[in-house]
Amino acid sequence: MAFNNLYIKIFVLLLVVFATQTKATPRILDLVKQNPLVLKYHKGILLKGNVNVNLIWYGKFTSTQRSIIVDFFQSLNLKNRHGSPPLSVASWWRTTTNYKGGSSIINIGKQVFDQNYSLGKSLKDAQIVALASKVSAHVNGVNVVLTASDVAVEDFCMSRCGTHRYIRGKNGKKYAYAWVGNSGSQCPGQCAWPFQKPIVGPQTPPLVAPNGDVGVDGMVINLATVLAGAVTNPFDGGYFQGSPSAPLEAVTACIGIFGSGAFPGYPGKVLVDKKTGASYNAQGENGRKYLLPAMWDPVTLKCKTPV
Repeated sequence: MAFNNLYIKIFVLLLVVFATQTKATPRILDLVKQNPLVLKYHKGILLKGNVNVNLIWYGKFTSTQRSIIVDFFQSLNLKNRHGSPPLSVASWWRTTTNYKGGSSIINIGKQVFDQNYSLGKSLKDAQIVALASKVSAHVNGVNVVLTASDVAVEDFCMSRCGTHRYIRGKNGKKYAYAWVGNSGSQCPGQCAWPFQKPIVGPQTPPLVAPNGDVGVDGMVINLATVLAGAVTNPFDGGYFQGSPSAPLEAVTACIGIFGSGAFPGYPGKVLVDKKTGASYNAQGENGRKYLLPAMWDPVTLKCKTPV
């Protein structure tokens, strides 16, 4: 069984709150020209065309929490007669079209609900794999495991907020899967920033979560991260920089950037809902608003934000 060792590592996220400069976060006062950020294509398979996403819900989620996440997935390809508006979830996702192979059209497939915690409330990686296997995998799809706020997962809140990997089936084929947990009651400062103050670094006021749920709005950020990684580097042969065991990928290469002018500790300029005071940078289905991370654009060689 082989795995893609992509983690949304907390120590990487803490680059946001420390004054550590990277190629992905240039400073306004920097007088030295930065080299472009390049994620090398390793000539492997990408998930392109119709990409089937199955959702495995583990633990108790409210109907509102589920709808926030389902609406996000359904918003990835949302179009109207005039096309997708520029500040939409779909326009953010369209950046994946610039990776080799054309568009990745996300379709929600089956949804499985395990509200009785059949494997308990403390899960190891092998149990995440078992949950991902509850739905028949597709070679051009991703099975996504979502764990509730009262479920502990190996290394969750310690070195990762979510991950995407792959398993090899009995037929020898590779199948992608992903996992993201709800950090709302466990570690929102690590895995739901900028909706919660970080545990270290500048204690600036957190942004207001666009859907009123710090944990689930944080999950959307992490889902966006692992989904983009799963599509553009599903089996360790796609786009990434660095080691295959700890790569910088489409979104992790741009960690902590949500709007223009971002720098460590500051997510950048985003939009604010006048009624609720919530921060967002993309609009989705059913009037939803989301805060989505920057994604590396192979055309411009820069981290691209919705605003």
